[in-house]
Amino acid sequence: MSQKNVADDRLIVALDTSNAIAGMEIAAKIGDAVSFYKIGLGLLSSGGMALANELKAEFGKKIFMDLKLFDIGATIEKAVRGLTQFDLDFLTVHGDPYVVKAAQEGKGGSDMKILAVTILTSLDRQDLDGALIKPGDIKDLVQERAGKAFLAGADGVIASPQEATVIRALPEAAGKLIVTPGVRPAGADAGDQKRITTPGQAINNGADHIVVGRPIWQAEDPRLAAQAVLAELS
Repeated sequence: MSQKNVADDRLIVALDTSNAIAGMEIAAKIGDAVSFYKIGLGLLSSGGMALANELKAEFGKKIFMDLKLFDIGATIEKAVRGLTQFDLDFLTVHGDPYVVKAAQEGKGGSDMKILAVTILTSLDRQDLDGALIKPGDIKDLVQERAGKAFLAGADGVIASPQEATVIRALPEAAGKLIVTPGVRPAGADAGDQKRITTPGQAINNGADHIVVGRPIWQAEDPRLAAQAVLAELS
C-alpha cells in the first residue's frame, strides 16, 4: 500500500467491514487509488481505532471517524477532547446545536473537522414521523438543521447528495464542508439508502466529499471499483 496521499480525496471509502483486519485487507487491495477512509461505529468494538491509527500513521491516509456522537454537552466535550489524540481528520456528531458547540469546545486547537449530521440518508418522511420529528419536507428540515449547525460552529455537515444544493445556497455555508453519503455509482444497488444520487451529481450539487462503501469494498476488485468512481468524479 502506498504511503502517499496522491489520490483525489473527494472520494472517501467507507470501510464498513466486519472487523479491522478485513478493513485493512480492503485498504491494501485499493492501495494508492484512495487517500481517505471512513471508519464507523460498527467497527469501533472490533479494532476501529487501531485501524484508523494504522491507516493514518503507517500509510498516510486521511481518516473520517463516523461516530455520530450524541449525549449531554459535558460528555460530548470530554469524548471529543479524548479523540483529538488520534489525529483524525473528520469526526461526526449529531447536528443539534448544543452538541456541535460542545464538540467544538472539546476539539480545542486541533485540526479535526467537526461534521454535523442533519438527517440520516437511510431515513424518509415515514421514518421521521415514527420518531416524532416535526412535520415538513425532508429537504427543508435538512437545510434548517444545517444552518443551525453552521451557526453553532460546525466545520461542515453530513447530508444526502439530494440536499447538497439547498445547503450550499445558505449564506452560513460559505467556507463549510458538505460530505454526502448515500452515493451510488451508476447502476449500483441502493442498499439501505433512500436518498441517493451518483458521484458526479453529488459533486455538481455542491458536495466537497462523497462517501462510498459497499459498491467499492464488496466489489470483486475494490481498486478498480474505486477508480471507476473517481472517473465519474472527473
